[in-house]
Amino acid sequence: MNSLARRPYAGIPRYRTDSPPLGRKSHISFIRTAAALAAALVLAGCASLSPDGGAGDVQALVDGNPLMAGAAAQRKPDDASQKSVDALLTKPLDAEAAVRIALVNSPRVQDAFATLQLSDADRVQAASLPNPVLSFSRLAQGREREFERMLTFNVVGLLTLPWQAHWAGQRHEAAKLQAAQSVLLLAADTRRAWVRAVAAQQSVSYLRDAKEATEAGAELAHRMAKVGNWSALQRTREQLLLADASAQLARAEQAAVASREQLTRLLGLSGTRTAYTLPDRLPPLPKAAPELGDVQALALRDRLDVRSAYAQNTAVAGSLGLTHATSVINAMELGVVRNTTFENDADRSKSTTRGFELELPIPIFDWGQVRNGRAEAQYLQSAARVRDVGVLAASEAREAWQGWNTAYALARRYRDEVLPLRKQVNEEMVLRYNGMLASVWELLGETRASMLAVNAGMEAQRDFWLADTDLQLVLTGSSPGGMTAAQTASAGDAPATGGH
Repeated sequence: MNSLARRPYAGIPRYRTDSPPLGRKSHISFIRTAAALAAALVLAGCASLSPDGGAGDVQALVDGNPLMAGAAAQRKPDDASQKSVDALLTKPLDAEAAVRIALVNSPRVQDAFATLQLSDADRVQAASLPNPVLSFSRLAQGREREFERMLTFNVVGLLTLPWQAHWAGQRHEAAKLQAAQSVLLLAADTRRAWVRAVAAQQSVSYLRDAKEATEAGAELAHRMAKVGNWSALQRTREQLLLADASAQLARAEQAAVASREQLTRLLGLSGTRTAYTLPDRLPPLPKAAPELGDVQALALRDRLDVRSAYAQNTAVAGSLGLTHATSVINAMELGVVRNTTFENDADRSKSTTRGFELELPIPIFDWGQVRNGRAEAQYLQSAARVRDVGVLAASEAREAWQGWNTAYALARRYRDEVLPLRKQVNEEMVLRYNGMLASVWELLGETRASMLAVNAGMEAQRDFWLADTDLQLVLTGSSPGGMTAAQTASAGDAPATGGH
């Protein structure tokens, strides 16, 4: 090779052989190179993007989950889905309909599927061959002209391609589990928001009735004090009761607006669609508490965040082997060279040489200790996260199960004992008032107490349905508060690997 064609390449020696222009060995080398290129094209063609970005696999993971109510998460809303949303909004919105609308219309679902599509693109990219590099140079020295063409291939990238593709596939499986987890979190958040919105609306209704009863008492007290039948102290007490009832009603109305707007945001609604109606009351309690068996075992087996942590740990373990294998030699390039030299003389003669060029780093200063150490630290970090998620899942399962039983027992006590007794007392008070054995003040006081007891029973019913949603999410999806900090950090980690 002419000395003009030598280029500096820091730290990487270049081994090159040139053969005669028309030698037999050059012909054989060309055939082998063409065969290698054909094989590479076939291998690269095996990797392709999923038609739905993995949405079908996510749906399979959440199918049958009690939080989903048979609904399907949709990656891109279309006209048909929007018509179904409009149809659901024409009737009072129950919890199942709210979940269906959220899974079709909420930006959170679209964001989760877009993140999964990015993971799918990373998977395909990792399974694709690195592009060859074509270089061309024109050199001149005196009357001599030299043209060099070289096609370079990343050999290490080719050798580690199956490993990279397998690792990226494992990462994509973990991304599917995380997307399914996001879908279940949205379904659970929507159910909670629906429960709170209906309960707040119901509480406003009861407190409004209590305020009206208090207003009647305050007005009667004012009239009696005016004619001298009541003292100023008695009249002031009734006015205080009215002021307190008005304050409670104002707070309840604000809570109803806030809870309804939270539900609207989760549903992804705007404009005229926000004028939907909610049911008048929450659904009744189940007749009996279901037997779930060992909730810890259920959580460790079925929770998506536990499965996702295991999948991520498996992917990191696979990348650790690749890092060890490429710790010393993590780059190697093989180039096919064709060099033509023109003599600027009367004969216009030229000569052509063919050969190959190998570029290989010399491990003098870096033997891969840093990459190995980083990969091992990431594996230990991933294993610690698996243990953390497992401990969290078992603990939250026990806590949610206890909270569910407590909320169920409290709501049943209000339903079966407190409210029937309060109704009986109210009926007896009416009978005593009709028999002129009780005053109107006693009747009004009993009416206010009954309304407040009904409101407390409704709050106990609300707390039960919130606990029921938390329990279902803890056993099958994730932490009730969403992904843990460890999971969020793990989702963005990229294990240290060599090669590509």
